[in-house]
Amino acid sequence: MESRGVPPGPYRATKLWNEVTTSFRAGMPLRKHRQHFKKYGNCFTAGEAVDWLYDLLRNNSNFGPEVTRQQTIQLLRKFLKNHVIEDIKGRWGSENVDDNNQLFRFPATSPLKTPPRRHPELQRNNIENFSKDKDSIFKLRNLSRRTPKKHGLHLSQEKAEKIKHKIINEDQENAADNRELSQEDVEEVWKYVILIYLQTILGVPSLEEVINPKQVIPQYIMYNMANTSKHGVVILQNKSDDLPHWVLSAMKCLANWPRSNDMNNPTYVGFERDVFRTIADYFLDLPEPLLTFEYYELFVNILGLLQPHLERVAIDALQLCCLLLPPPNRRKLQLLMRMISRMSQNVDMPKLHDAMGTRSLMIHTFSRCVLCCAEEVDLDELLAGRLVSFLMDHHQEILQVPSYLQTAVEKHLDYLKKGHIENPGDGLFAPLPTYSYCKQISAQEFDEQKVSTSQAAIAELLENIIKNRSLPLKEKRKKLKQFQKEYPLIYQKRFPTTESEAALFGDKPTIKQPMLILRKPKFRSLRY
Repeated sequence: MESRGVPPGPYRATKLWNEVTTSFRAGMPLRKHRQHFKKYGNCFTAGEAVDWLYDLLRNNSNFGPEVTRQQTIQLLRKFLKNHVIEDIKGRWGSENVDDNNQLFRFPATSPLKTPPRRHPELQRNNIENFSKDKDSIFKLRNLSRRTPKKHGLHLSQEKAEKIKHKIINEDQENAADNRELSQEDVEEVWKYVILIYLQTILGVPSLEEVINPKQVIPQYIMYNMANTSKHGVVILQNKSDDLPHWVLSAMKCLANWPRSNDMNNPTYVGFERDVFRTIADYFLDLPEPLLTFEYYELFVNILGLLQPHLERVAIDALQLCCLLLPPPNRRKLQLLMRMISRMSQNVDMPKLHDAMGTRSLMIHTFSRCVLCCAEEVDLDELLAGRLVSFLMDHHQEILQVPSYLQTAVEKHLDYLKKGHIENPGDGLFAPLPTYSYCKQISAQEFDEQKVSTSQAAIAELLENIIKNRSLPLKEKRKKLKQFQKEYPLIYQKRFPTTESEAALFGDKPTIKQPMLILRKPKFRSLRY
């Protein structure tokens, strides 16, 4: 079943959990099973559940084909722990599930989780604080003698051109009227510009649901933009924040395998596995993930852009979000992605795991140390694996410095210094990333399209069942009956009358044809 598309917003991981559990409950085939000389109806084996759920996750755009069977088993264990399923005796709460013939069933209770609700007073205070922060971003002090005006987030192209021509004509007159900008003013411009670009790329009406402006530290952005090597990797002034020398040496060894510059490395069997285990232990022991706990919601929301037709949007959004990271975290992320990307593409790399390939091992090992929630989320491992897979494939673009951001800030500061604009919203003349296939719609239109798209996908599923010639007649009847139970309105629309339903299986006589009566042969005696 295809993804229904969870829109950006808070608690997206909870919404994804609800989507997966709903699809699993609606589509998992149920039948009779025999166990210990007893029959049980409307149930399934753990192995059958793993097969079906594995196929669902791999075809869901929120998770993708990188999902492993072991991750699917882990999710099924969380289903049992959270009472999405129970064993045939009604027991749940543990994680005692394996890929075997153990029988399970769906409980009568709803498996959906309710997103946490904030106390109204706390929510009101949070909105007020956000508004204050937003005002401090959008207003700079003593930068113009003009009358303050209300402005939008960015200007139309026609209005921008008029202001640009006006500025050019006034440049000579105002050359002597330049004003000094404080360091705080410069930091506020950086903070404003990156937030407005991020909001535009994501195409959301507001960022307040996914990020708090207080979390954005402009000093980190400025440092990550300015202090880089020729390869774009952050250079740290304080070496105590850097990776230990032995970790850097180990990462360099595996990234350049077998062409390591250090010729003194031992060559015993299993050496590369020991080196890899050393690196993995270091990253897994870090106090928080590289993308930090506070940016968890932000990166989870970007995971919903990770679709083939939105690949460019996802790259641009991740490029900006990674600039928000503390410089030591960004450097570790850059070096880690370079290493695992090279290792996964190296055909000469010895096998590091008996059961998993190199790429799957990289994703499985490092996903939780890249993205993780401070409080346990049941889909953490799957979401993190999806993100790490995308970072591996596009790390060179995502972790490079965007030149357009530097240009926008420089123009912004120049206009502010010359007194041509009152607040940052007037000065974004650098081109914003545009995507012709994106069109902003109202919330009501979005809900209507979401419902119609979901119904169309379900109706398509019904047609696939009907037209599947390889499906036995008995199994087809069973699936259609189950579909009718779950989606009665869609089923009734496809089969408005009993005659139309009967026509699908052909007109069969209700009376069985009499069997041929054969005369019993006369047996001759064997005696002579």
